[in-house]
Amino acid sequence: MSNLKDIKSEIEKFANNSDLTELQIIEKLEKHYFNKKVNENLRLYKKGDKKVNQITKDLKISPRKFYAILEKKKIEFKKYKKDDLKQNI
Repeated sequence: MSNLKDIKSEIEKFANNSDLTELQIIEKLEKHYFNKKVNENLRLYKKGDKKVNQITKDLKISPRKFYAILEKKKIEFKKYKKDDLKQNI
């Protein structure tokens, strides 16, 4: 519990020294660690070690959002169209 108090006090000190509020600092930290986790998972996706389903569960995002991240980072992926699947049946 003392570690949490240390973190809180550090955030408060940082907020006092900067022009940001505590919530803005936490939001920036959340974005930073989310992007770090995304990049880690993208590396595994490129190698083929992790599938989209596993990554979206880990990151707690929708597959559509994950594919948007792939497009944004210009990473190739295969799109499956429902029409193509119905024609094969």
